[in-house]
Amino acid sequence: MAEKPPDPCAGLARLLELSDGDIVAAMAEVQGYLDITPGDFREIYHFAYGHAVSRLTHRVRARDVMTRDVVVVTEDVGLAEVAATMARHGVSGVPVVDAERRVLGVISEKDFLSRMGAAPSGSFMEVVADCLSKRGCVAIPLRAERAAEVMSTPPVTTREEAPLCELTDLLGRLSINRLPVVDDTRRLVGIVTRADIVRGLFPEA
Repeated sequence: MAEKPPDPCAGLARLLELSDGDIVAAMAEVQGYLDITPGDFREIYHFAYGHAVSRLTHRVRARDVMTRDVVVVTEDVGLAEVAATMARHGVSGVPVVDAERRVLGVISEKDFLSRMGAAPSGSFMEVVADCLSKRGCVAIPLRAERAAEVMSTPPVTTREEAPLCELTDLLGRLSINRLPVVDDTRRLVGIVTRADIVRGLFPEA
C-alpha cells in the first residue's frame, strides 16, 4: 500500500511547544485544586492546540489573505525598470506575467543578488562591499538584461482554495517569501506573502 504523504498542516501544530516551567506556572494560576499531573496537562493542551490550529488553518484560504492588487512586470521589461518598480512599491519580489496575466516566473531581490555574483546566502551589503573593494558596480551590466533572463522559473504558484497550512508549508519548505495565486488558466488573481500568513493566523495582532 502506498505511503500516505505527510500532512502539510501538521507542522503548524508544533509551532508552540510548552516547557515544563510553562505548565507548572499555568497550573499554579488556576483557582482551586487540579487533579491532573503536568504530563496530563501537556497532553490535553497539545490535543486542544492541534485541533485549534487545524480548524484555523483549514478554514482560512489563500483567497482570504491574499493581496489582490498585485505589482507585476512583463517579461520584456528591462531590469532597471524592474528594480525601479520594486523600489517604488516597496516590495522585494514581483511576478512576471505575459499579456494575458499568466504567471511566467518571479523576480526577487535574491535573483538580482545572484546575478551580481553574490553567494546564495549573500546579502546586499556583500555586493556593496565587493563593488567598493575591487570590481566597481556589478549592477551596470544588468541594464541590458530583461525580466525573462533573470526571473526564477518555473514559478511556484498556488490556488485561491489552498488552505493556510499548505501555503505555510510551501513557503517554508522552498525558502521563498511569496506565492502568486492563479486561476485554472494560470492567470494571476493575487499574491500571498509571509506577512499575509501572519495576518491570517493572528488577525488581531
